[in-house]
Amino acid sequence: MASTSSRSPLLYSFIFTIAVVITTISATEFQVGGTVGWRIPATNESQLYNVWASRRRFHIGDSLHFRYKNDSVTVVEKWGFYHCDSSNPIAFFNDGDTVIDLNNIGTMYFISGDSDRCKQGVSMMVEVMSPVPVRYFPPAISAPPEGSFSDVAPSPAQVMSSGDEPEASPGPDTSDSVSVSGIAVVLGLGFGVLSL
Repeated sequence: MASTSSRSPLLYSFIFTIAVVITTISATEFQVGGTVGWRIPATNESQLYNVWASRRRFHIGDSLHFRYKNDSVTVVEKWGFYHCDSSNPIAFFNDGDTVIDLNNIGTMYFISGDSDRCKQGVSMMVEVMSPVPVRYFPPAISAPPEGSFSDVAPSPAQVMSSGDEPEASPGPDTSDSVSVSGIAVVLGLGFGVLSL
């Protein structure tokens, strides 16, 4: 049986590793629009940036990287966003390579400083969430509790379309984020170290 003093360095090492992983996860820099950048979208893509943003999860500590030419990025209030009005900006950038840190929970609004470009779709709304909390997972119980689970409805594994054919549920876009399985591996290794 290992002594308590030999577990302390392993425990501190495990805690440090978890802290580094969580810090790395909560500090993602997103390239706005991906390879497209901040530009006037094609006619059939007027919601390009809102669709792009809706497919990602933004947390406090993340940042948005805007790349553009002959344009600007303006952070505005909700009214300015919906009216393409940059006359009262929260922040204004026109350097062509702007990084904006996401420091507050809530909705942030970005538009082109040129109202014509904004009206053509160079605008984006981003929902910023709190950092992902670390949760404690208690050990599994050895026997299931008494009682029947037959009254509990199972969760659907697939989304049914209007026809009879099942349609696979779309998964999250993982191109900009760290894999959850990577975190599970780190946690699993840590719990293995703690049980030594």
